[in-house]
Amino acid sequence: MPELLHSGELDRVEYDIERGKIREFARATFATDPVHTDRDAAQAAGFTDVPATLTHTVVAGHQRDQRTFVEALGLALAGVVVGSVKWTYLRPLIAGDHVVGTRRVVDDVRREGKRGGSMRILTLETEYVDADGDPVVRLEEVLIERGDHR
Repeated sequence: MPELLHSGELDRVEYDIERGKIREFARATFATDPVHTDRDAAQAAGFTDVPATLTHTVVAGHQRDQRTFVEALGLALAGVVVGSVKWTYLRPLIAGDHVVGTRRVVDDVRREGKRGGSMRILTLETEYVDADGDPVVRLEEVLIERGDHR
């Protein structure tokens, strides 16, 4: 288990949800709903501004120190695959929001593989809160590290 930051934190990321970045991410992910690119369409749909696409929080990876994260967890990156990612939204992220995401290790287990060798299954949870400190999104990631890459 890595040495965690205070209060069990693995890392923390803080950034603004920007209208231009929402548009870029919507284009990059082939999102076609105009609420993500047109403020009038978003307001007609009941939003105060354009909402981020549902997977928008992956942009946090560009704000994080990924090298320190990998080192803190003691991962052999060549053997790591993403097992699953799950987003739970408590409300949409809207252009103009400011969010802080705190990532924690929820589970870290080693298992023997069916064909020999071992694997490490690491479950991480990131809770994003808005400027008022209210939770807005929870992200659960499962990383699988095959034991033969050390």
